[in-house]
Amino acid sequence: MENNNAKDPEALSLEHAKDPTFEEALAQTKFGLFNYLLIAVSGTILTAVLLETLGISYVVAVAECDLDLSTQQKGVLGAVAFAGVIISSHLWGFLADTRGRRRVIVPTLFAAFASTVASSLMTNFWAMAACRFMTGFFISGSSATIFAYLGEYHTSQYGSRSIMGASAVFGLGGLLLPGVAFVVINQTWQVTIPFVEIVYRPWRLFLVVCGLPSLFSAIALLGVPESPKFVFSQGNSKEAIETIKWMHRMNVGKKEAPLEIQRIVASSDEGQLSTESNSMWEQIWQQTAPLFRGSYLKRTTIVCILQFGSSLAAQGMYMFFPGILNQMAQAQDAGIHRTTVCQVVYAHRNSTEQSDYQQNCSQTLDLSTYGYSFILEAIYTVGFALIGVIINIVGRLSILVFVFTCCAVAGLLVIFVNIPAIWFYLILLLCGFCTNVVGAITVDLYPTNLRAMAVCISMMVGRLGSVVGANLLGFLLDSQCELTFAIPGTFLLVCGVLSFFIPGITAGRRPKEEEKVEATTNE
Repeated sequence: MENNNAKDPEALSLEHAKDPTFEEALAQTKFGLFNYLLIAVSGTILTAVLLETLGISYVVAVAECDLDLSTQQKGVLGAVAFAGVIISSHLWGFLADTRGRRRVIVPTLFAAFASTVASSLMTNFWAMAACRFMTGFFISGSSATIFAYLGEYHTSQYGSRSIMGASAVFGLGGLLLPGVAFVVINQTWQVTIPFVEIVYRPWRLFLVVCGLPSLFSAIALLGVPESPKFVFSQGNSKEAIETIKWMHRMNVGKKEAPLEIQRIVASSDEGQLSTESNSMWEQIWQQTAPLFRGSYLKRTTIVCILQFGSSLAAQGMYMFFPGILNQMAQAQDAGIHRTTVCQVVYAHRNSTEQSDYQQNCSQTLDLSTYGYSFILEAIYTVGFALIGVIINIVGRLSILVFVFTCCAVAGLLVIFVNIPAIWFYLILLLCGFCTNVVGAITVDLYPTNLRAMAVCISMMVGRLGSVVGANLLGFLLDSQCELTFAIPGTFLLVCGVLSFFIPGITAGRRPKEEEKVEATTNE
């Protein structure tokens, strides 16, 4: 007798045909409260990375006597955190792709805050450099992984816009840097801590304040689940469905009935990580090697070069920005108004050599230094918000070419223009817009099982650009100032041209051949 309970194969096929793909299931959560909160937290994490790595630029301008710093040592302190990022990026990328995005981001944020607090208590160059290295080592865990974590909570329709939304929050948070520096550093109090021979001045407190966003972000993420796309790519569809249902409840509340998703079918772009090897190093190799094979080689090379160039100028060249601004203000106070940036740098070098070193130490900065820095961060805030609105309209290629070209021209004009020279320096630093745009592009260029590693490697190369830029200033600024600005200006022109060769950049989506090569990533 025929089993009446057995389902007809055709009916079973039709039933499964109704099951959504991950992208379709994610779209059912709508875009609401949860998305805005996650964008805000992600933007705060990006702000934490900014403050942890660039806050030192204000410190080296006022702590040269406390730490007995030379110009070269200032460059090293500015770069050493990025060196920590470079050393650890590969590790965090591997762990994020194999253990989870959130499991990397949260503990590294807590550790970064702890190392920042420790660095605020250091009394010499070497101890400070060691602590700043550890800060960079840990903050690296969130600096790149957050792009994958945030992007995987959104559909392809909102992926780039969500990342640029977080970048807008990052720009707004960036206003904290000159604001907090002005409030904290420009004070004259000091406290001597007995037994440890530490004179606690405002710049030490400033370092601690710069670490607070890391602490707050880590606490906020304790209540957020792992990326649903990551857990789905690991074969845990049940947990992914529960996270998607939780997102839906957060976004719509009681306005709609709960989602009735029972099963999610895998689409062609949901690659899974091979875990056959028991060796961690073999797993790291399996995770990294595909990025430099086949069609992935071209895209990996391009995004790494673009990140190197944008970070070289935006972050590396920023390290001496407050100090140079302060020198420009002092020159204007002395009645010198028509002068190039390099002429001011040379004049300051000569005055330092001819006078007592301690007399040239400054515990505070001129008010105009904070003013220009505030303007820079305000432009970033408005710019990131604007890019988030227009990125799907004008396309990512147009944004990259425009920003790279404008910043390159400004970097070259800094060498020759004497009025108003500092504005061109400021424009050069705006190529940081490209860092996050390229980050958004990178998320779309790779499948889930390679995405975090790809972003981490590209950001690692970007941080290498920051190290090169900071040390370029430290070693060449006093003797070859013009060359110091010519190098990033020329490199950014190359980046502008290279942007045209990003796969799928004109279409604004993942390349079509992605599905074909993805099947071979684990071979």
